[in-house]
Amino acid sequence: QVRLVESGGGLVQSGGSLRLSCTASGNRDSIYNMGWYRQAPGKARELVATITNGGSTNTADSVKGRFTISRGNAKNMMSLQMNSLKPEDTAVYYCYADTNIGDYWGQGTQVTVSS
Repeated sequence: QVRLVESGGGLVQSGGSLRLSCTASGNRDSIYNMGWYRQAPGKARELVATITNGGSTNTADSVKGRFTISRGNAKNMMSLQMNSLKPEDTAVYYCYADTNIGDYWGQGTQVTVSS
């Protein structure tokens, strides 16, 4: 079992910044890749960014240049630095972990960007 807990969401004005964090507990050594997804009201969940154990990253075109994903040295912590936020970034953001014992999701954290 792996438990993922997100933190750092909130309300911010357009152009502002937020930093999301995700902490993994449990069988942390089973984690391969981690990532952030988001889901806006009435829309499907979409990829924001992913990062491998080796540090390779993949970022959605819609946030490229504005969002940066990173992982801590202990590999069980992951962050998403979000700059130049736009109203269309408003969504629930979910932490995701790909492990050798299955896929896991956090409970989500709300990010709201006001115009």
